[in-house]
Amino acid sequence: TYITTFIDLYHYVYRPFHYIIIWCSITTSSVGVVIKIMKDLVVKDNALINASYNLDLVEQRLVLLAIIQARETGKGINANDALTIHASSYIENFNVEKHTAYGVLKEACKVLFDRRFTYQSMTTKGNIKTTHSRWVSEISYVDNEATVSLIFSPAVVPLITRLEERFTTYELKQVSQLTSRYATRLYELLIAWRNTGKTPIFQIDTFRQQLGVAEDEYTRSDNFKRRVLEIAISQINTFTDITVKLEQHKTGRSISGYSFTFKTKARPKDIQNNTEKNSPIRISAKQIEWFSNKLAHDPAFASKYSEIGESYEDFSKRISEHLTIPSKLKEYAPYLKQLGFK
Repeated sequence: TYITTFIDLYHYVYRPFHYIIIWCSITTSSVGVVIKIMKDLVVKDNALINASYNLDLVEQRLVLLAIIQARETGKGINANDALTIHASSYIENFNVEKHTAYGVLKEACKVLFDRRFTYQSMTTKGNIKTTHSRWVSEISYVDNEATVSLIFSPAVVPLITRLEERFTTYELKQVSQLTSRYATRLYELLIAWRNTGKTPIFQIDTFRQQLGVAEDEYTRSDNFKRRVLEIAISQINTFTDITVKLEQHKTGRSISGYSFTFKTKARPKDIQNNTEKNSPIRISAKQIEWFSNKLAHDPAFASKYSEIGESYEDFSKRISEHLTIPSKLKEYAPYLKQLGFK
């Protein structure tokens, strides 16, 4: 399965002419928001890649699976027909525990229905037109069948079905092992610049919005770098086909933006073999939630890893983020085993 991103540097760099705002401000290029459905392909254009939206990891995956389902059934995407996703598809594509797959999809349904976005475009007279919409007009689930269904809203359909000529591709499996929603978004932002291997400088305020970081989250630059960027980069370097390096830029003494350089790995990445080789310890999302709380309250672990003034809740959240990083999971293994992890 592939995700494809359109690249039009002339429009993106020199001729931005409308903006998309999803929960907060979103800047896009004049090429519009496009996803094309073909066999084993999900196609996104530069505008959607550079948009800012606040979908969590499962919601992002649900939208992708709906698009793939439309392609595989030959239905296409319209504002009338529901697209149905079975929990088995989520398990197959994202390697999650069978007993948790439907539960997380069901919860995503409840939240996704309330997700809203606002986008602006130019009228034929050169005026800005503002449109407010939901992502979906209808969403449902059937417990006994372990399925969820959704209908994209009328405003969304044209934004994800138009097609331009220039595009690049990446495999869905490249993001299937990423457990940080920020890692998935960062990978998409980077891969749009595959031809150059170097991004422009992302101004920090816009960049936070593009990653879906809330205004009151990780407000300190060091926290943002450590708990968002470094975790995302670690996962991308471990599980995808590129190796990323971060460079931060300052205006005076303050960090004003970030840029990235990256290289494609010499051999195509076999995600499953890579996981077995570099991350022999496998841990489920449910186990992460359980053991992050246990570790936060373990005196021996806390004495070594807790930060001064850090609450149990914040410590537990930080641990849960670390447990998605193979090197950290290996480091914490002795403590996990003492707490009953197998």
